Amino acid sequence: MTLNPDEVDITFSMGGRFDLPLPLWGSAMDGVVDVDFAIAMGKLGGVAVLNLDGVHTRYEDSAPIIEKIAGADKATVNAVLKEAYREPVKPRLISERIKAIKAAGVPCAVSTVPARAEERAGVVQQAGADVLVVQGTVLTARHSSRSYHQLSFEELVRACDIPVVVGNCVHYDTALELMETGIAGILVGVGPGAACTTRGVLGVGVPQVTATADVAAARDEHMRRGGMRVAVITDGGMRIGADVCKAFAAGADAVMIGTPLAGAEESASKGFNWGMATPDPNLPRGTRIHVGTKATLREILLGPARVDDGTQNFAGALRSALGVCGARDIAEFQHVEMVIAPAIVSEGKVFQQAQHVGMGK
Repeated sequence: MTLNPDEVDITFSMGGRFDLPLPLWGSAMDGVVDVDFAIAMGKLGGVAVLNLDGVHTRYEDSAPIIEKIAGADKATVNAVLKEAYREPVKPRLISERIKAIKAAGVPCAVSTVPARAEERAGVVQQAGADVLVVQGTVLTARHSSRSYHQLSFEELVRACDIPVVVGNCVHYDTALELMETGIAGILVGVGPGAACTTRGVLGVGVPQVTATADVAAARDEHMRRGGMRVAVITDGGMRIGADVCKAFAAGADAVMIGTPLAGAEESASKGFNWGMATPDPNLPRGTRIHVGTKATLREILLGPARVDDGTQNFAGALRSALGVCGARDIAEFQHVEMVIAPAIVSEGKVFQQAQHVGMGK
């Protein structure tokens, strides 16, 4: 059976504590998400995560810094990034940025490194944020260190009246243990992002479909044991609508995207992106990339698409995929059959490839 795409349900809910018309999250990338972008994405039905460790909370006016990073040449950009991120984060700006987003009447999600999560939780909640994201290259429920305090996710969750989302994770057992701490959501992905170099620097990572399926299986086991449903959010590695749809088919409840949104007219950098670990002073695990300005944010998220390569109207692609597969909602779509088919993007596409159009670009 197939269904009318206009009649399927693609809404997102995190245990009834945080709901969205669209299951689309904007990555906490400084080149993408500033206050204005967060407001714009919120008004369209998604949520864009503001990086509390980024330039927007270090500088009163971050626009000149963004312009400087975007304008640096390849030989000097790493030095420019490191210099820009030496300025300390200002707690006052954290509060002001959150309040500005909430004043526009849209959802507000913010991201922090684990080392600052406990001290920022109070400020974040008082300012009115709806979701606290704790994000690192790889996070686990247990961490051993002799030199610094280990963050307890159980204690953080108890101290927060808002949902706590943690990441990143790619492994079944690790995900299951994190879910048992009471978190509301989990980010999936190590190194798939277009601007990320973790897989090259550390040699660590798992392909996104496999990682999503494993973490989704942990979610299902957690529920079987009596736990609440933890939202699985596939983070990174998605370029076109097909990638987004495959993430949901693999078990995702939402997706977090960065580089496709960097190409929006509303993005902070107007066509550039760099990862959260790119400015690391000791071991950068990302690079600045140029994607150019491709479309408005509305066209990328909701359409109508002006191109035929899948880079626009992600929500429409998801709706159509559900309809074609006969799934009434995302939960049903998570049970469709998936096959490994490397030729699926090239089969019968000889003219597109030869002419560099459509799927042959």
